Amino acid sequence: MRVLIVEDEPLLVMDIEMMVEDAGHRVVAEAASLHDVEAMDPRLSPDLAFVDMHLARGTTGLSVSALIQERWAETLIIFVTANPAMIPAGFAGAHGVLAKPFSRNSFVSTLAYLHQGICAPPPALAKPADFVPAQALLDGWNSR
Repeated sequence: MRVLIVEDEPLLVMDIEMMVEDAGHRVVAEAASLHDVEAMDPRLSPDLAFVDMHLARGTTGLSVSALIQERWAETLIIFVTANPAMIPAGFAGAHGVLAKPFSRNSFVSTLAYLHQGICAPPPALAKPADFVPAQALLDGWNSR
């Protein structure tokens, strides 16, 4: 999968990038704010985006999610946050949330689950305990 990481903590970005690449996927871009995502080439078209809720320069994951939905409608958006209660009902159009802090195993399991869901929905793997999917994502996978 082609993965976009939107996170303003450089050490966490490096950890996520390493886990994505170790799992056989490719990080196509990194961003620390909405402004960085706005500056990206519209042809980028990631399959999956991990988006933090509190970003640099006073921007939010909700704004980034809205931009990704507009620009790359097929991209799965997963919020990564220490405060999942901040995410509105319906996930504001995003596809799920992974709570911080997360373990390497939890992240890699979530990545594998999402990869199966993208390639051959619904995923055969059990849903990782730390991942909360949006109901719309599950409904979409189960309708195929």
